[in-house]
Amino acid sequence: MSFAFQNDGNSIINALKSGKADAVAGYFDNILDIKFPDKDEAKNIGKNQAGIALRSFYADNDINGFELSSQREMGGTMYIAGKLLNNNDGFKVSIMMKAREGKQQIITVRISQ
Repeated sequence: MSFAFQNDGNSIINALKSGKADAVAGYFDNILDIKFPDKDEAKNIGKNQAGIALRSFYADNDINGFELSSQREMGGTMYIAGKLLNNNDGFKVSIMMKAREGKQQIITVRISQ
């Protein structure tokens, strides 16, 4: 795993731990797929629209942190899985990233109960 790749992964994990949707959305690719609990997956949506949706989800569910359960790299794709924390049970989250323009960018976010 290259240092830059690992560094970006850690930066994304820190953004998740911050509990701030804007910090996470800063790593979104220009086009990504995003899935929220009880909603259909939105495919190929723009970075801005995905950021608005994530901010709304964080606000509606009082997301305040993140707990990492696994992180791996396969063939240039990096995966992070864990739990978005709130004052209740939290939500499972998995994130897929690809290197674009020399840095890791989030291409898929899946959040479930």
